[in-house]
Amino acid sequence: MKLEVIRFSKQKDSTNGILFDISKDKREFLCYTLEDEARDIKVMAETCIPEGEYPIRFRNVGGIHTKYSKRFADIHLGMLEVCDVPNFSYILIHCGNTDEDTGGCLLVGDSQENNIIKSNGFIGHSTKAYMRIYQPISAALKAGEQVTIIYRDFEESLVLNELKEIC
Repeated sequence: MKLEVIRFSKQKDSTNGILFDISKDKREFLCYTLEDEARDIKVMAETCIPEGEYPIRFRNVGGIHTKYSKRFADIHLGMLEVCDVPNFSYILIHCGNTDEDTGGCLLVGDSQENNIIKSNGFIGHSTKAYMRIYQPISAALKAGEQVTIIYRDFEESLVLNELKEIC
């Protein structure tokens, strides 16, 4: 399974994006994303993930894992951890609403507010989005499938390349 985050608005306190499943021949929209702001020099738990492709694995230790084991007892197999990011550790995909909830992780939600207007960003209906995307990702991991996530910053060239492929 291959996931992709396209970040389209990097502001002073937060970064807005969209999560896609690109495992098939087309991009399938999954949900909106929210991360911390971009920085030239990493600040622990306050910096968005650098562009690149990274594996996702289960993390079965830690406070959030314990909390989610109870909160999502019927589906939880472990936290979804984005691994092998240079100078980063314990990057999780989880619920939350503003950049204050990210701690350097990736928040998911079914609605999003413009982070130019709301500096901390806001992502809504996070639990619903998390429960919906968690199940196919965790099923792929449980089946032994490799799951990766690509982080990309929106660029006009990305759109132009997509249009060239269509035309």
